[in-house]
Amino acid sequence: MTKGSLNGSILDSLFKVIDSRRGADPESSHTAKLFHRGLDKIAQKVGEEAVETVIEGTRGRKDGVVSESADLLYHLLVLWAASGVTPAEVWAALDGRKGVSGIAEKAARKSD
Repeated sequence: MTKGSLNGSILDSLFKVIDSRRGADPESSHTAKLFHRGLDKIAQKVGEEAVETVIEGTRGRKDGVVSESADLLYHLLVLWAASGVTPAEVWAALDGRKGVSGIAEKAARKSD
């Protein structure tokens, strides 16, 4: 796959690989090691990567934002898998927000 042909389906493919590593040997797979360490540690890694992405963004480091965003997305997908969330569920939630202002969508969540 060339750089020009990459699209959001890469996340679906990555999720499948991540989910397949759930029962793998933690000594041979970083993803398996994350699953083995548990949901709290996975969530912590998502937070760490989010902070690192923000830092790179506020410093205006485009390459850093790209690299940290990739790390953040990977760890977010691990969190989804560990939480029983599929990309399709997230895509559906995003699709349901099309045409809805961010302010109205946020207000609707508060009333739930």
